[in-house]
Amino acid sequence: MKRKNYGFISAAAAGVFALSCLTGCGSAASAADSPDKADDGMFKVGLICLHDENSPYDLNFIESLDAAKEELDMTDDQIIIKTNISESEDCTEAIKELAEEGCDIIFADSFGHEPYMVNAADDYPDIQFCHATGTLAHVKNKLNYHNGFAQIYEGRYVAGVAAGMKLNQMIDEGKITPEEAVMGYVGAFTYAEVISGYTAFYLGAKSVCPSVTMQVYFTGSWYDEEGEKKAAEKLISNGCVLISQHADSMGAPSVCEKAGVPNISYNGSTVDQCPNTFIVSSRINWEPFFEYVVNTYHKHSAIDTDWAGDLAIGAVQMTDVNDKAAAPGTEEALAKVIDDLNNGKVHVFDTSTFTVDGETLTSYMADVDTDSQYTPDTEVIKDGYFHESEFRCAPYFDLHIDGITTINEMY
Repeated sequence: MKRKNYGFISAAAAGVFALSCLTGCGSAASAADSPDKADDGMFKVGLICLHDENSPYDLNFIESLDAAKEELDMTDDQIIIKTNISESEDCTEAIKELAEEGCDIIFADSFGHEPYMVNAADDYPDIQFCHATGTLAHVKNKLNYHNGFAQIYEGRYVAGVAAGMKLNQMIDEGKITPEEAVMGYVGAFTYAEVISGYTAFYLGAKSVCPSVTMQVYFTGSWYDEEGEKKAAEKLISNGCVLISQHADSMGAPSVCEKAGVPNISYNGSTVDQCPNTFIVSSRINWEPFFEYVVNTYHKHSAIDTDWAGDLAIGAVQMTDVNDKAAAPGTEEALAKVIDDLNNGKVHVFDTSTFTVDGETLTSYMADVDTDSQYTPDTEVIKDGYFHESEFRCAPYFDLHIDGITTINEMY
C-alpha cells in the first residue's frame, strides 16, 4: 500500500493550507490479528454516518474515506458506508450489518454514536472500532476501541484572523464603528467541542481586531437547516456583522448570502453557493486518520487509543480564500499565522490573550477523564496557555471567556 507524505502544503500548490500532523494522545492499544474474513476473503472497512452527503459534515468523512481508498489502493467493494444512522439503537443495527458483511475496521462519525461503538467492541472483539470525536477510549482501555480527532481549534483560530481582518476593513471603510465589530456564531450544542471552536475563532479575530465581541446562539442539533437559518437571522438582527458556525447545514451561509453578511463556513468552501459572502473555511481532513488506522492494522502494530492531528500532515485544512469577500492581504496573513502555529510562536489559548470574569487564569482543572458527573480531573494550564487536545484528543476547553455572550444554552 502506498503511503502519502503529509507535509506543509501551500495554498498555491494545493489550494489549501495544511495545518496538522499525526500525534498519539494517550496510550496505544494493540491491534488485533486479522479477523476471519468474509466469504470472499476481502479486507473491508465500514463507515457509519449520522447523515448523508447532503450534510457537509458527513460529506467530509465520505470524501476523506474515498481519498484514503485511492491512496491505499483499495477497491469500491472494500468500502461499505451506512448513512443516516441516528444516535440510537440504529447504530447497533448498522454495526451488526457491517460485521456480517465482513468489515475488519468500523468507523463512526458522530459523537452520539460512541456508546453503541463501545458496546460493540465487546460483542465483536476481532473488529477494530474507531470513533471520531469521542471521549471514552482512553478511559475504557479496550484493545479494539479507539478515538480520533484533530486540532481543529487551530483552523478555527486561523479563520478567526480572516474574520478580524474583514471587520477591520469594514471599520476602515466607515461601514461600522469599532464598537460595532460584533460577530455572530451558530453553534450546535453547548459542549466543549463547540465552545473550544468558537472561542478559538473569537481569539483569532481578536488578535487583529481588539474591539471585537461575539454572540453565540445554539440550535440543539448538529443538522437543522431551518434552525440554523433562524439562528443566523436572529444574530444578524442583533447587530452581528459577520457570521460563523459549528453546525452542519447550509442554513447560516445561505442567510448570510441573502443578507450580504460576510460568512466563515465550516467543513468546506461554500463559494459556489455564496460567492459574495464566503470568506474561508476550515475542515478536519480525516484521510490521514483513515490511512493511519488501515496501515497500522495491516502491520499488526499498535493503533493509538487516542489519536489527534496537530501541525504537520494535513489533518486540518483551510480552503482557498475568496478574494471577492475577504479583506485585502488575507491569504498572506493566514499563511503567516499558520507558520507561527507550526513553529509554536502562537498558542491558540494563550492565557494572556483572554480573561474569565475579568481575571487571567493561571490554573484550571478540566474534565478530561469524563464521568457521569463531569468531574474536573486534570490541570491543563501550564507554560502560559491552555493545553487543548494534549491529554485527550477530543476538546475539553469549556471556559466562558469575556467578550463572548451566549444567548441560550443547548445540552
